[in-house]
Amino acid sequence: QVQVVESGGGLVQPGGSLRLSCVVSGSIKRIYQMGWYRQAPGKQRELVATMPSVGDTNYAGSVKGRFTISRDNAKNTVYLQMNSLKPEDTAVYYCNVDGSTFDYRAINIWGKGTLVTVSS
Repeated sequence: QVQVVESGGGLVQPGGSLRLSCVVSGSIKRIYQMGWYRQAPGKQRELVATMPSVGDTNYAGSVKGRFTISRDNAKNTVYLQMNSLKPEDTAVYYCNVDGSTFDYRAINIWGKGTLVTVSS
């Protein structure tokens, strides 16, 4: 079984920063892509940033230049550094992992999310 757990959310003032972390554990053999998505109240879930094991990162236009996604492959961890936060960044942030298990099953797993609130 594979688990995905996010952390690092909280309340921050506009203009502030937060760093989210997502750790993947369990019987995962390979991780192809890790990414962050978010869902604001009353809205659909949307892509924030993705980072494949090979290739370029991808950012939503609304966060480009403010957010940075990074990975520590040795720790099966992906981070999202969020700077210059705006009230419209308020959402539950979800981690998504695309990979395969030791018994060669393809998996796509979501974490339970971490709430980010940007407010004065």
